[in-house]
Amino acid sequence: MNEENDSFGDRIKRTLFGKPRNIKDPSIFHKLALIPILAWIGLGADGLSSASYGPEEAFKALGKHTYLALALALATALTVFIISYAYSRIIEYFPSGGGGYIVATHTLGEKAGVLSGSALLVDYMLTITVSIVSCGDAIFSFFPMTWQPYKTAFEVGAILFLVIINLRGVKESVTMLAPIFLIFIVTHVLMIGYGIFSHVGQVGAVAQQIQGDYRAGLVSLGGWGMLLLFLRAFSMGGGTFTGIEAVSNGLQILREPRVHNGKRTMVYLAVSLAVTAGGILVCYLLLGVSPVAGKTLNAVLAGKVFAGWGIGSILALITILSEGALLLVGAQTGFVDGPRVMGNMAVDYWFPHRFASLSSRLTMQNGVLLMGGSAILLLIYSRGRISTLVVMYSINVFLTFSLSELGMSRFFIKNRRKEPHWKKHLPVHLTGLALCLTILIVTTLEKFTRGGWLTLVITMVVVILCYLIKGHYNKVRTGVRELDDMLVAIPHKGGYNTDPADAKDMTAIQLVSGYTGFGVHTFLSIIRGFPGLYKNFVFVSISEVDAGAFKGSEAVSCLDGSTCDALKKYVDLARRLGFPAESRHDMGIDVVETASALCQSVAREFPKSTVFAGQTVFRRPGIINRILHNETAFAIQQELRWKGITTVILPIRINL
Repeated sequence: MNEENDSFGDRIKRTLFGKPRNIKDPSIFHKLALIPILAWIGLGADGLSSASYGPEEAFKALGKHTYLALALALATALTVFIISYAYSRIIEYFPSGGGGYIVATHTLGEKAGVLSGSALLVDYMLTITVSIVSCGDAIFSFFPMTWQPYKTAFEVGAILFLVIINLRGVKESVTMLAPIFLIFIVTHVLMIGYGIFSHVGQVGAVAQQIQGDYRAGLVSLGGWGMLLLFLRAFSMGGGTFTGIEAVSNGLQILREPRVHNGKRTMVYLAVSLAVTAGGILVCYLLLGVSPVAGKTLNAVLAGKVFAGWGIGSILALITILSEGALLLVGAQTGFVDGPRVMGNMAVDYWFPHRFASLSSRLTMQNGVLLMGGSAILLLIYSRGRISTLVVMYSINVFLTFSLSELGMSRFFIKNRRKEPHWKKHLPVHLTGLALCLTILIVTTLEKFTRGGWLTLVITMVVVILCYLIKGHYNKVRTGVRELDDMLVAIPHKGGYNTDPADAKDMTAIQLVSGYTGFGVHTFLSIIRGFPGLYKNFVFVSISEVDAGAFKGSEAVSCLDGSTCDALKKYVDLARRLGFPAESRHDMGIDVVETASALCQSVAREFPKSTVFAGQTVFRRPGIINRILHNETAFAIQQELRWKGITTVILPIRINL
């Protein structure tokens, strides 16, 4: 690329998003992939940031029965480890990533898969919005009330900032946000550690008080009443567990060996979240924390823990500010994993295929933009009120958790004769299923009439759209398959032409994508439409690297190999029909740009040439067809016309 000839807009774009990356660089995956510590920051921040509000919701639900906080802390930590262990098994058995969507699809069927994927997408949109709004609330709580009108603008700006850094690349965005994550870890280790160890001498007195309060609770509530209260508090703190699935969903961005590094990242996430969430609940109990108007329970806790320190007020301020800032980092998970879920669903035709495409920075640009746009719309709808958003949150993640646990339980039951350790893994998944279903049911019942219904409606709308998109693609594929059945096996007469292509003769340069009836139909149309005019054929194809292929050097190599095999079949077909034929191919993320450059090169090699491409034509071209189909041939034609190369589009009719 000649940077001196770039337009002013190109220079701004390069400054904001960075220079294009070379997909052919053999070390590209190593350069982009994250080591476990960076993956912990990029994918674990959502889970860890939930300690800012999850334990508080659970503790408040206990009311005056705070003596249950110790059992609640143990249950919370145990649940984190159970769900994390279950997702470590998912990483092991589904190493290509995709998390809940892939697990549900492969173990329960495509209907469960699209439900899980749609639920995850809505949850990631809410993750971004909830995290940003919570961040805004935390930061603006330290500013004068006269600044409040600017909070929404700040939050929109924060989302746009995350969009830009994610368009630059995941590794760049994670590295930029790492200091915030580390400050949170240091301040909270200090707060929880000092909060607990400074009360070690009071353990006996606290234990006696808990025992006395427990007996009084049994008298006032009864055994069943106490159990129901505990389950409600446990479920209200369900937001603590959101984000645990992020590692298995984003496994593609981890450095090789991915399974090993993915499981190590899960350990980092599980230990940090269990210690932080459980430790905060224990500190609430030990220090007798109670709600104070205008402050979070964590702010009250930090004030009490650091009260006797010389710089206690400063440490408390930094601790709470780090929580607000970490929520900004937590929103990053939505931008990392949301587009990857879309990419996986686009590969399976549940989403427009453009969401599987990569940008010049090898990011899922369309997915990042959609996640950012959706988050801004949710922000505007809620008017930046966390109370409106929080009731919509955490329902979907437990729907996905439940489907994943059900799928893995079914997997081990079905394959118990093949899996030697099924007796070890199955109880964990069944326990996880019971826990996740409990939280899902209680959370849905609690939040349904207060706004939770909107989450379910949005999710159902996404599912319906997915089925409409898949139905359209299935109709198109059926029409194309009819061409395959009719045209792929072409009978021929006469001898096999082994002559080399002569650059002095008229040459047809045909763009193809795989050896299909679509490409064969275009080839025969050239022969039929221009009888005797073209003496040579040069078949050109591009190995498009999208989300389905960009999973490792081996996957890219296989894609390149399949492209070469398809081209050989076209060359063989042309030679069997008596034409000298050759092929050319290249690899890229932008088919239009790469194909145009390759066709220009071939046209210089064969001066008397015309470029041909086939294009699907619908009886009723509408906005839906334009969204779901890229019309690549027309875009290539426009590029080549500008370069002075004659290009002809041959229509392939699909009756829809």
